[in-house]
Amino acid sequence: MSLKPCVLVVDDEPDLVELVCLTLNRMNLDTQSAGDIAGARALLRSGRFDLCLTDMRLPDGDGLDLVAWIQENRPNLPVAVITAHGNVEAAVRSLKLGAFDFVSKPLDLGVLRKLVATAVRLGAVDSGPASGAAPRGPMLIGGSAVMQSLRDMINRVARSQAPVYVSGESGVGKELVARLVHLSGPRREGPFVPVNCGAIPGELMESELFGHKRGSFTGAHADRIGLVQSAEGGTLFLDEVADLPLHLQVKLLRVIQEKTIRRVGDSAETAVDVRIVSATHKNLVELVEKGKFREDLYYRINVIELRVPPLRERLDDLQDLSDAILRRLGLRMQRDAPRLDEGAMERLRGYPFPGNVRELENILERALTLCDGETISAMDVQLRELAQRHDTPQPRAPGGGQAPATPPATSADPVDVPQPSPAPVDAGSPLGNQIEELERTAILRALEQTRYNRTAAAKLLGMTFRALRYRIKKLGIE
Repeated sequence: MSLKPCVLVVDDEPDLVELVCLTLNRMNLDTQSAGDIAGARALLRSGRFDLCLTDMRLPDGDGLDLVAWIQENRPNLPVAVITAHGNVEAAVRSLKLGAFDFVSKPLDLGVLRKLVATAVRLGAVDSGPASGAAPRGPMLIGGSAVMQSLRDMINRVARSQAPVYVSGESGVGKELVARLVHLSGPRREGPFVPVNCGAIPGELMESELFGHKRGSFTGAHADRIGLVQSAEGGTLFLDEVADLPLHLQVKLLRVIQEKTIRRVGDSAETAVDVRIVSATHKNLVELVEKGKFREDLYYRINVIELRVPPLRERLDDLQDLSDAILRRLGLRMQRDAPRLDEGAMERLRGYPFPGNVRELENILERALTLCDGETISAMDVQLRELAQRHDTPQPRAPGGGQAPATPPATSADPVDVPQPSPAPVDAGSPLGNQIEELERTAILRALEQTRYNRTAAAKLLGMTFRALRYRIKKLGIE
């Protein structure tokens, strides 16, 4: 017969201890209590616990001291802290020290139950048959030192409920890392809800994120929950979080601090239990300095940072990545995956990959289409010259594209702007197919030139973002 999970409650207020213990007993959990740090340490040395819940202010010290002691002596034990209302700085410090989560006074028993249930699930994950194994599903490919370090970091942060900030260039796989954080922790059975903050129109963003009440605005014909609430019990991944307008940054800050949301047109707040993972390829520190991103929100979402290295820093993984991508493409095209010959690999190793893994996938897909047999040669690998100077910022042209990296022309020196040569016309091919191929080529070039930023690519092509998204889907570019 398995033992019931046991929670250690550390607080010097008898009424609060009684309330917490009664609540946890009704959840079919055993409880023990201590009134100070010394008593807590004694119990932790001699007993088995699945969670420690401690107040910040104790007679013989600070609750953070107990958090630090547990991290050193019982690193596999989740510890959550009880903070005074509004003392978010203390909560953030506890998370940085390794605390699992925090709950504010006066205690919301609903929030407390969710926190404890998640912590108990974490114990089940650690002790289950899959403990220590990689989660089933997506995985990070490559055995380089930087990727092994990233895997180790993911495994550590997955045990916490602290907000995670995933940084890295476009195309490195930030969403994959966010998904692995979700799958490696106690929320793996809950939903993983990805949100691209740059793809939602500004006037709809608040309703999309937080939901709305019927009649709150024109077109709101029924109550609707938002994306934050749809991630209940799981993880909300905010991609391109730097694109959030300032007024919504305030609301996101409240979600993190108070764990509540307010739908558009609603007078009451609703408690939510979600873990926030955010990402962007932009430099948030610079945006904070320019006043375009709230400093307090930056410190709340950046409790733990995971940096995903660009592909040029992990070229040792290029062979493994290429093989995996070609296998996947071969399955999709229903053909045997070809191999890269040495010439093709040398060509790839000498390329800086400004578009990172996403660009590698596009290069290999084109090569797979061009190769005749079971081997991809250097001639099949088409690379763009623009990448050779990707580290040097180019001046912006008046129309929004990249200006030539040459001195400004005078009236005596006319500028000869090179134009892409048109594709040869195939008289035996339907006109519609040829037009689609021209469109596909133009869109791919624009995406590569803007490092796969669709908003910038749409401006470069002289069309709206929605129109570009429609053409990408119609042409099957994704």
